[in-house]
Amino acid sequence: MNFEKETVLITGASNGIGRGLALSYADRGATVITCDIDEERGRQLIGKIREKGKEAFFFSCDVRNPDNIANLFQRIDEQIGTITILINNAGVSTFTSMFELEVEDWENIIHTNLRSAFLFSKHASFRWKEKNIQGRIINMASTRAFMSEPDSEGYAATKGGLVALTHAMAASLSQFGIRVNSISPGWIQTNKYDQLRGIDHTQHLSNRVGKVEDIAKACMYLTEAENDFVTGENIVVDGGMTRKMIYEH
Repeated sequence: MNFEKETVLITGASNGIGRGLALSYADRGATVITCDIDEERGRQLIGKIREKGKEAFFFSCDVRNPDNIANLFQRIDEQIGTITILINNAGVSTFTSMFELEVEDWENIIHTNLRSAFLFSKHASFRWKEKNIQGRIINMASTRAFMSEPDSEGYAATKGGLVALTHAMAASLSQFGIRVNSISPGWIQTNKYDQLRGIDHTQHLSNRVGKVEDIAKACMYLTEAENDFVTGENIVVDGGMTRKMIYEH
């Protein structure tokens, strides 16, 4: 797939899945814009992409802060132009007993994972509506929207919220030709893949743990301009784990 005419904004792209997505889109010709609070890793990533002769930009942004988000879009307007693809990837996870989870911790998860996705989508869609651009949005959810381990209330709530937000925004924005989908990754190993154990792989129906490239392929499919019949959908990319019956013996 060729994305030479696309400009993609990826939140939380300094590390993990977001970093891999930025590299994948750049390899396919897209202009890549990343934002994160990790400035050092973010600028390293942009340098790596530019070394390949690709166009890339980094902006420092705290996605929990509505003013930061508004200022980011203003800077993009002034320095780069209008994006065509938005990937709401920024996220944090905290595994804490609900009896010990403070309100401030809960709000940090909600604002980072869920509220930021709505605000970024609102800013992007406003510009697309005004300029008649058929933009595409990907919300990075998780299989934890559908299945849980103990002490994951905040994370699960935000990921379930992202799936619901996806089909709600798809309905609201369809009149403007804007498509909204989500991806729910399972176990995606972003580093030291060769150090995984055999049992880590074989517990998946796919017989391997996921890689960032698996998520990138799903993103490419959902954001390719011609795939305009897919919207409001959530794609699970987890090697079959959510379909596997597990019995404890």
